[in-house]
Amino acid sequence: MTRSLAISLLFLLGAVPATAQSDDFEPPRLANGNPNLNGIWQAIGSAHYDVERHMARPSMMLREGPHGPLPAVPVLGLGAVGAVPGGMGIVEGGKIPYKPEAATKREEYRAHWMERDPEVRCYLPGVPRATYMPFPFQIIQNEGAVFIAYEFAGAVRDIYMKDVGPAETDSWMGQSVGRWEGNTLVVEVTGFNDQTWFDRSGTHHSNQLRVVERYTLTSPNHIQYEAEIRDPEVFTRPWKISLPLYRRMEKDARLMDFKCVEFVEELLFGEYRRRPLER
Repeated sequence: MTRSLAISLLFLLGAVPATAQSDDFEPPRLANGNPNLNGIWQAIGSAHYDVERHMARPSMMLREGPHGPLPAVPVLGLGAVGAVPGGMGIVEGGKIPYKPEAATKREEYRAHWMERDPEVRCYLPGVPRATYMPFPFQIIQNEGAVFIAYEFAGAVRDIYMKDVGPAETDSWMGQSVGRWEGNTLVVEVTGFNDQTWFDRSGTHHSNQLRVVERYTLTSPNHIQYEAEIRDPEVFTRPWKISLPLYRRMEKDARLMDFKCVEFVEELLFGEYRRRPLER
């Protein structure tokens, strides 16, 4: 019995999240004392499919019939590759507080995601989606500046470390203004257009979106990432996501080239061919 209790205790200790074990962690610092976030990082999980908790499921899409859309059916021909893996979700509280009309729009988007998801067409992923896509990103930081480069679509963010006023125009990645609160980098992102999604499940927003991100180094190789989402046109209240980010540890870790425009030219412009290809 004593041995069984000891083994059970070891399993319980092993199940404690890494962030809970890092309360006394002292982060590496730059010359000015700010935590050093430099490195190549990546999320692990299925949030890029669906930020809410979800079971594994086939990818679905609506068929177009002679009298309008027919019921959703699995995407044929892709097998397991086209399926959505299950996930515990990254939304605190479990559910996104959509307004009723926005929830209806999300279901429509979810049914047509293969045609409408901006990721499919290689548009910039937006914030916070760029953080938890299945691609690495690199934080480049010195005493006075923070820059983030993403592998997907060559997206980048220059984080201003002083307030530069309202964004001059709406954009895919928004305008980022950062500050330090103790050991946490806090980034307020505004000035979005309404074109990006949070995932492949139609989770959408308006151009009133405001995101407040928090990056906290919890070990030499882990960042705890949090983001508060505000959009009064779409959501009934603010809501949060949280997840760990992991340092890429390969000796030659780097961002590879994934400027995906060349892969989607037919999807974007094929209808303008003099002789369109057969589908």
